Amino acid sequence: MRLPAEWEPQGFVQLTWPHCDTEWYDLPHVLDCYVQVAQAISRYEPLLIVCRDKAECLADMANRQYIPGNNVRLVECPLNDTWARDHGAISIVGNHGEKHILDFVFNGWGLKFGSDLDNQITRIIYTKGVWAPDVKYVDMRPFVLEGGSIDTDGCGTLMATSECLLSLNRNEYLSQKEIEERLSQAFGLKRILWLDHGGIAGDDTDSHVDILARFCSPDTIAYTCCDNPDDENYAPLQAMEEQLRSFRTLAGKPYRLVPLPLPEPLYLEDYRLPASYANFLIVNGAVLMPGAGSALDKVAADQLRSAFPGRKVEVIDCRALLSGHGGLHCITMNYPAGF
Repeated sequence: MRLPAEWEPQGFVQLTWPHCDTEWYDLPHVLDCYVQVAQAISRYEPLLIVCRDKAECLADMANRQYIPGNNVRLVECPLNDTWARDHGAISIVGNHGEKHILDFVFNGWGLKFGSDLDNQITRIIYTKGVWAPDVKYVDMRPFVLEGGSIDTDGCGTLMATSECLLSLNRNEYLSQKEIEERLSQAFGLKRILWLDHGGIAGDDTDSHVDILARFCSPDTIAYTCCDNPDDENYAPLQAMEEQLRSFRTLAGKPYRLVPLPLPEPLYLEDYRLPASYANFLIVNGAVLMPGAGSALDKVAADQLRSAFPGRKVEVIDCRALLSGHGGLHCITMNYPAGF
């Protein structure tokens, strides 16, 4: 089995829709953003929306002049919150056409937030026929893993941060070697690239890799860069950049590194929000990038165009999502073609 890269052909993307009991600071503006994201995704591929109540979800859309098309499917399910990247299933494929979804434990980023309902979403929607009939459901309990904590080149390399995967309250009963063995077995890995540095102020995921560094191809990594020594993120991101320069491809060559500027500081009252252009979403034929409302949006978009030749780069203003300490990639989960 193999963990495919996000740039490979996709079958659909999942969104989990916010409601009045989810922990959003400014729900109306968050819903505005969700509608923009839904519209953008559905222009490129089918969209699955998991929601607490279909009528409530459709009313949210209608209030924002959005009528979903035939390639948008709504499925009801109880939920705590809306971070599909972390409670969604992780897909693997086999050399002979096998298709599996792996359902890991989601425990609210190390028991920080309630997750009893979100931890059941994948199992429940599987019973509702969300995936193709030949897709096999695999229960990975008791192993804890969030989709935003890993990134892959599709060729057997996984990139993750040691701060997250080795943190307390996730799989603390396992050593690093044992965690490596379980990940390698689950995803058919050849190796794991451990980032031991890097972090963004305001992040409460214990440094998910999808806000720090992302594969754009088997030999290209886009990463969050900070050049301001006065910024509190400067030292950890500089250390991460140095470690990225030491990484080698499976062929033994240095990676092509594409720096993405750290967005200008954004705050909720006196709390700095974890904005990151690395939290982009790859869809069929395009890259959707979270905008932060400044001139740096264009700089980051141009860098991503260089990293993804032949793909359109669309910028979506995702500042509203930062109030929940997440971004565009965090609220979505992609599934491969045929799933």
